[in-house]
Amino acid sequence: MLIDTHSHLYKSEVPNAEQIIKKCKDNNIKLILNGIDKKSNLEIIQLSKKYDHVYASIGYDHSVVDKVTDEDIKLLEEQIVKENIIAIGEIGLDYHWVKNNKEKQKELFRKQLDLAEKYNLPVIVHSRDSIKDTYDILKQYNLKGSIHCYSGSLEMAKEFIKLGFYIGIDGPITFKNNVKQRNMIKNIDKNYILIETDSPYLSPEPNRGKQNNPMNLKYIVETISNELGLTYEEIENLTTNNAIRLFNLKL
Repeated sequence: MLIDTHSHLYKSEVPNAEQIIKKCKDNNIKLILNGIDKKSNLEIIQLSKKYDHVYASIGYDHSVVDKVTDEDIKLLEEQIVKENIIAIGEIGLDYHWVKNNKEKQKELFRKQLDLAEKYNLPVIVHSRDSIKDTYDILKQYNLKGSIHCYSGSLEMAKEFIKLGFYIGIDGPITFKNNVKQRNMIKNIDKNYILIETDSPYLSPEPNRGKQNNPMNLKYIVETISNELGLTYEEIENLTTNNAIRLFNLKL
């Protein structure tokens, strides 16, 4: 069994999402779907009720920071209370695409971290070109979670792990020139490694450039296996157990 700890397989993002979700069940793949706005959060909640191999993580990401209201935060809290939510995310900071609203991004990030702390939920964190601010904010909380699609340094990975955060590994680790990330996973505590696809984005080799899907997890597992000198089955069991532990999954 494999667990894709981060994907966006819902109709507003992927028209044939349910076909892919059904195929995942046939391939013994569990899915943690991540919301980014009100629409995707609602879709994910509905999918998690419909499919027993789908888990819901909901939140508001950086792309909607200028649209999120106090009422939206109240709605998020209501959904956390009423629904079977396993994590809050995708949330976080992105200074790559948007640089003129950093303080608003931080404010939205903190509001959702407050909810995570209140309800004792892990968080799934997006951080792009914002690693120091992300770390400085997270260390103010007593939380655990994952740093989605981690591309930072080995040193920062170790610092996040000290805080209780796991390192999300995606398709780019399979890219031939990604020596930095392959070196990183060889030098961190392997009990903090998660696998994820970020479907429909970030397809690994040999499907780079095509629409991604969770069946491509096998290429990520193979690469990690080769780098750590462990068998495919050992990495499968390792990353599955890591995800179960972090997200308190009842399988």
